[in-house]
Amino acid sequence: MQPLSGLKVLDFSTLLPGPMATLMLAEAGAEVIKIEKPGGEDMRRFQPMLPGGASAPYTVLNRGKRVVEIDLKDVDAARRLRPLIEAADIVMEQFRPGVMDRLGLGYEAMRAINPRLIYCSISGYGQNGPRAHEAGHDVNYIAASGLLSLSPGTPEAPTLPPALIADIAGGAMPAVLNILLALRERDATGVGRRIDVAMAEGSLVFCWYAMAQGHAQGRYPGARENFLTGASPRYGLYATKDGFFACGALEQKFWDGFCDVVGLPAELRMDHRDPEATRAAIVALVKARTAAQWEPALAAADCCVTVVRTLEEALADPHFAARGVFEHGVETPDGARVPAIVTPVAEAFRGASKTRPPRGRWSWMKAPAEGGRPA
Repeated sequence: MQPLSGLKVLDFSTLLPGPMATLMLAEAGAEVIKIEKPGGEDMRRFQPMLPGGASAPYTVLNRGKRVVEIDLKDVDAARRLRPLIEAADIVMEQFRPGVMDRLGLGYEAMRAINPRLIYCSISGYGQNGPRAHEAGHDVNYIAASGLLSLSPGTPEAPTLPPALIADIAGGAMPAVLNILLALRERDATGVGRRIDVAMAEGSLVFCWYAMAQGHAQGRYPGARENFLTGASPRYGLYATKDGFFACGALEQKFWDGFCDVVGLPAELRMDHRDPEATRAAIVALVKARTAAQWEPALAAADCCVTVVRTLEEALADPHFAARGVFEHGVETPDGARVPAIVTPVAEAFRGASKTRPPRGRWSWMKAPAEGGRPA
């Protein structure tokens, strides 16, 4: 039996943060019923499309969920959803603050129906405060948190992070963490609670080292002034003749090994004296060879330096294959199989069959006075 088997989740969320969170709950055994507007949520139309016509991003985010379509603006919507609310353990919503209240589906209204309900709201800036109603997306939240200022690139070449940090690490993961804590609390008290997840606040977690620096030194670091964000030649990216490698040689033994491999002159190995001179020398040395030419010596030195792989190369990596990372799949409406999204849910909790079709993924379900449709 999976750890969340028997729990029911009503998911009113769209796009990424909420659906990612409820995907993790579904992967651990919870039954997730996704509430969507007639015609489906906007993510259904996100490109690219699979051969059967379904959106690839929507498909991988909603594996194993069931869908009920209903217009929440209908005056009768809350009454029609009441049996699902009565049976639910968890509600996930991602509207701007106040929207669910106006629909008659806010926390107080649902708690009156089901006091055991754990009601999680994900928003950009939280349910209260001066910025609560401000529009935004991932890049806005990491900008507001100060995180983006630590490594923004240069004025000539601003750098956009490759990950949706606020959406996933500041939204989806804190939601799952706090839902699990609330379930544990409910085991002891019998009562649910409201959870307020703010993605901008969640992004502040990643500022931990810069905050510690500021507290200790009386000045917070700016762009590339932290040794983990570009201040040190020991930690960063170096361009080879045909690609990049990532250097994380922070400890002296790793730094010594790296310097030996690239042939850095002895006078530049004391990198604290003139970090930029050391960096410039490494840049010149590294770009003289291809990544494939550097890789054997770097691997032999075991010095925390890794060739930057393409995503295609990573998907074919024998290490990930040996650990079964990509063995789960999503069954599409036309019977094809798409690799499932990788989640941090431990393999032991994800179910016995790695190839099981998503539970109810493309089936119809009946809701009170409302037809279901395939997810």
